Amino acid sequence: MKRTGLFLMLLSLWTVAPAAAAEKAPPAPSAKDKCPVCGMFVAPYPNWVGGIVYKDGGRSYFDGPKDLFTYYFAPEKYGSARKRADIADIHVTDYYSVAAIDGRKAFYVIGSDVRGPMGKELVPFAKKTDADGFLKDHHGKKVLRFDEITPATLKSLE
Repeated sequence: MKRTGLFLMLLSLWTVAPAAAAEKAPPAPSAKDKCPVCGMFVAPYPNWVGGIVYKDGGRSYFDGPKDLFTYYFAPEKYGSARKRADIADIHVTDYYSVAAIDGRKAFYVIGSDVRGPMGKELVPFAKKTDADGFLKDHHGKKVLRFDEITPATLKSLE
């Protein structure tokens, strides 16, 4: 009886933990959500969507990481009353798994031959090994972490 109880407890932890992790990602954008940077509808680009979740529960969606970072560096430029300090979470879409991942922990490839909805793009990955392989296969220039991306990085993608 004790073994069965332990087994059921472990099984419930194993099945609940992934579900709890998945809840952290924002829900998919609606058909009406537009990127605050370029004005494009976001839902048609699920493989590239990025999202910012604010401390008050509000959300902004982007059609790619490049526009997400553009907004992140200057939200007031896009009519937002929100500040960077209002941001709770940032999510981007992993290029290979097409799953929402923590944008602050992602690895971003710049300068590759892969284009996003707005052209040259930061291509995000959850794993460094995936980013390194993609860099080599798609003639990328560099793998960057969140804190290494600057407005100058974005300018180089124009």
